[in-house]
Amino acid sequence: MSGRVTHEMEIGSGPSSRRHTQPSSHIHKVERPPQQNLLTEFQTVIKETFFHDEPLKAFQGQKSHTRFFLVLKAIFPILEWARSYNLEKFRGDLIAGLTIASLCVPQDIAYAKLANLDPQYGLYSSFVPPLIYAFMGSSRDIAIGPVAVVSLWIGTMVQNEIDPKKNALAYRGLVFTATFFAGVTQFALGFFRLGFLIDFLSHAAIVGFVAGVAITVGLQQLKGLLGITNFTKKTDIISVMHSVFGTVHHGWNWETIVIGLSFLAFLLLTKYIAKKYPKLFWVSAIAPLTSVIIATFCVYITRADKEGVAIVQYIKKGINPSSAHEIYWTGDLLLKGFKIGVVAGLIALPEAIAIGRTFAAVKDYNVDGNKEMVARGTMNIVGSMTSCFVATGSFSRSAVNFMAGCTTAVANIVMSCVVLLTLELIAPLFKYTPNAVLASIIIAAVVPLVDIPAAILLWKIDKFDFLACMGAFFGVVFKSMETGLLIAVAISFAKILLQVTRPRTAVLGRLPGTLVYRNVEQYPNALTVSGIMIIRVDSAIYFSNSNYIKERILRWLSNEEEDLKINSQPRIKFLIIEMSPVTDIDTSGIHSFEELHKTLQNRDVMLVLANPGAIVTEKLHASEFTKKIGEDMIFLTVANAIEMLSPRIKELP
Repeated sequence: MSGRVTHEMEIGSGPSSRRHTQPSSHIHKVERPPQQNLLTEFQTVIKETFFHDEPLKAFQGQKSHTRFFLVLKAIFPILEWARSYNLEKFRGDLIAGLTIASLCVPQDIAYAKLANLDPQYGLYSSFVPPLIYAFMGSSRDIAIGPVAVVSLWIGTMVQNEIDPKKNALAYRGLVFTATFFAGVTQFALGFFRLGFLIDFLSHAAIVGFVAGVAITVGLQQLKGLLGITNFTKKTDIISVMHSVFGTVHHGWNWETIVIGLSFLAFLLLTKYIAKKYPKLFWVSAIAPLTSVIIATFCVYITRADKEGVAIVQYIKKGINPSSAHEIYWTGDLLLKGFKIGVVAGLIALPEAIAIGRTFAAVKDYNVDGNKEMVARGTMNIVGSMTSCFVATGSFSRSAVNFMAGCTTAVANIVMSCVVLLTLELIAPLFKYTPNAVLASIIIAAVVPLVDIPAAILLWKIDKFDFLACMGAFFGVVFKSMETGLLIAVAISFAKILLQVTRPRTAVLGRLPGTLVYRNVEQYPNALTVSGIMIIRVDSAIYFSNSNYIKERILRWLSNEEEDLKINSQPRIKFLIIEMSPVTDIDTSGIHSFEELHKTLQNRDVMLVLANPGAIVTEKLHASEFTKKIGEDMIFLTVANAIEMLSPRIKELP
């Protein structure tokens, strides 16, 4: 169509109007995409769902021996970077490994107590898993070991089934069983490329859940910090506070309190120094080990343990013994271990992978999420058979590892070697380490997990995300970790369902001087064409939302017609639906469009579609809906539709 057409434009739906000349454009027909057979379409869906990163591309056109080596590199990423490894890189890894080892040894002892295990099991978990990860993991910066959140989950859930004091052997067996299934879960998610499933637990829910667990972990440490012997097994804040203040006159030990609060203040001070002066990160890194050494020495020379100060008492020497025979392969405890382990494996994944990707982005290399899950799963499966409980990526250690100048996963190997030496040579020296200093180490470690700035940002950006965050947080703090996790998952799914079932729609108008059509609420000066209404649907149209979209469009139309009637303006004759955000449509969606078309016909309004995508266009043709509304009522752009329909407005009654 050539020539220039002048239309009467109106701002919003108000009575005022203005004359505006709209430039003409070449009209393109919306073409039907080439048809694909069922097999090709199925292959495309499978590829985009499970193999969107094209993992097999590197194997194309390669010889057999080359493919074999590529398979080995895919399983063991160390083979890829080991060829370029040199002495300079080892220097950085050696310093980083020694630094994180000084942090991990006291933390491991503390986290083992958090899981209700003997101290050496924490050290075991920082010996075998990091070695396996160094060969199979794709992150060069992440440091592997026990973490507070998962340790508390294991300790709390397994304790609900077996009393660790009355039956320590059975308790350990259930811990190793849970660790085994945590590894199987992680391995399966990576091997079958199902990592996208963990994305259903939103970032907001994770922020709230982790913060709630951090508070819970801190509250649990009041037992060691105050020297209380009879402490509640429950984790909710009400029970803990009742247990704490119920023993204030006869259960607190003032020597323990002095030790605990003194070293807690010291640890928090070093964290503050490291945060304010990043070059002094090592001060915070060595602070836990320094605290343990000083506290142990002080208790030993003063024999404060005789005055009621609780100490570690005994750490078994030697490397990890086999624990495969302790895992429950049959019976009721197998199922209980499976349930606890699956959740532990899922809890350990999202933040750990996010940590790895964060550091990878800084250093400009890629972290493969599926490989990461396979690596973590393998190390936990092997770990469960070598007396380890669930290990994952530790944020505090990884941050120290990064700051210390690590270049590859060799830093994890160095850390494992230091842990090995600790187990073989100096483990018994921790006999007089007071539990109070271990409690202060854990409290200092979990303080950064309460991310208040992140919660404030959630409130500013998305109130629903903030609700998910707070729901998970209060569920953990006031009830239990299971409740908090269920609330987090429930709210995350509720948000997805709400967005899917109630998608946004908008009335569009043209920005003055352009052919661009935008939401009139966002751009109040946008111009609307007399007799034509433009509505954009901002979602795929499925069975879950098709009826709502139809009703919402009709409600937009009814409201507009009421306004036009009040202002004595011409009625709507064409309803244009802007389809560019509609990525897909199913049979229910097409059926709703057919009902919408019939309803509009009864109102003497013609339905027009603009810019449908290839998939949508194909389905509209396959259902013969295009014949019902007429192929001349489908346009490539809204501007094309306006240009073609405007002259016809005066022709219609």
